[in-house]
Amino acid sequence: MVSFTDFFLTSLLAAAGLGSALPPQISTTKDQNGRLTLKQVRNPRPHKAFNPARATYRTFLKYGVPAPDYIKKAITHIDDEQEEAFSRSKRDTGSAAAIPINEVDIAYVTPVTVGTPPQTLMLDLDTGSSDLWVFSSLTPSSQVRGQDIYTPANSSTSKLLNGHTWSIRYGDGSGSRGTVYLDTLAVGGLEVKSQAVQTAQEVSSSFTQEQSLDGLMGLGFSTLNTVRPSSQLTFFDNARPSLDEEVFTADLKYHATGSYDFGFVDRAKYTGNISYTAVTESPGYWTHSLSGYAVGSGAFQTTRLSGISDTGTTLLYLPTAVVTAYYRQVQGAQNSQYYGGYVFPCSSSLPTFTFGIEEARFTIPASYINYTRISPTSTTCYGGLQSSSGLGINIFGDVALKAAFVVFSGTNPPRIGFAHKPLDS
Repeated sequence: MVSFTDFFLTSLLAAAGLGSALPPQISTTKDQNGRLTLKQVRNPRPHKAFNPARATYRTFLKYGVPAPDYIKKAITHIDDEQEEAFSRSKRDTGSAAAIPINEVDIAYVTPVTVGTPPQTLMLDLDTGSSDLWVFSSLTPSSQVRGQDIYTPANSSTSKLLNGHTWSIRYGDGSGSRGTVYLDTLAVGGLEVKSQAVQTAQEVSSSFTQEQSLDGLMGLGFSTLNTVRPSSQLTFFDNARPSLDEEVFTADLKYHATGSYDFGFVDRAKYTGNISYTAVTESPGYWTHSLSGYAVGSGAFQTTRLSGISDTGTTLLYLPTAVVTAYYRQVQGAQNSQYYGGYVFPCSSSLPTFTFGIEEARFTIPASYINYTRISPTSTTCYGGLQSSSGLGINIFGDVALKAAFVVFSGTNPPRIGFAHKPLDS
């Protein structure tokens, strides 16, 4: 959601019995007419250099799969190199430039207000989960590191959802848990009353360390929500009755501000036609198929590759055979257990990567796949395309989604659409 919903939560178990103690009420400002545009914003809070191996590690955690030991060791190796580069830059005479974390598109956040009067939190909109999860006044202060928090006691519209809790655990034992409140939640001009807000009473250290995010807003299917004994509706499902169309779109950008639109498809944001393909809802992800792929100028390989379109995951994860075919064309590329994935000399020329949605073809620029340097002064770069081996699922994260205008349609049956747009590279 790294996503930085690599960074956050989800459960693979579908839940039965959607419900809420109070029926949600929705209102929009008059000038919205059932339409809402949410601009992504880069988080202004200070960051350390980003460790790219941590993106893969958190993807394993997010999807409930124990992370391999070599990934955990890779995080330590890269942390050590980054610390050495930082120390060296302090000793040297101005020749070591740091690369801000904001420049690698690890996550985007959207201002969301909760409660009355409104409390503003910066949330990651995540199509790979279905929980609206936030740091709160119930979170121990030792587990909060720079995040803004939601305080139910300061809201006149908050109501404890008695007997309801949530708890998320990953393969390595990390996770979060807490209680559930119903409160007014607004994004842009769209307001949902009695929205379930999952307030953290405990978070593991991996979440505490992500000071750039105050939580996330899950935009998967509500069946994936982890609240018990009755799972809760997502913001999108609660808002759907007020929208012109049961749809939201993601226009993610490369090194720039993008946007999410709710209730309409903005014709100005894409070119040509939208190519739709069927979505499988179970167990709650936006799961669909690619019709094939091509590496660089090579021939298109027709094959069905099923996976999840996840705005909360940073990288693109595909089968080993596909990833190997790609990096064969990159001089010096190697699958490094030391660094936790495919790396290559930053000076190497990378090919583009094309994926198919039915008959349409979408090309990811090489610059998107040349994801980031291992450390600010390193000559080794980490790939934005990595193997899904071990995850048990292919994930079309932001590296892929930035290359298209994406439509998430809540129609019956649901579908997902991709369209071309001007790309920055």
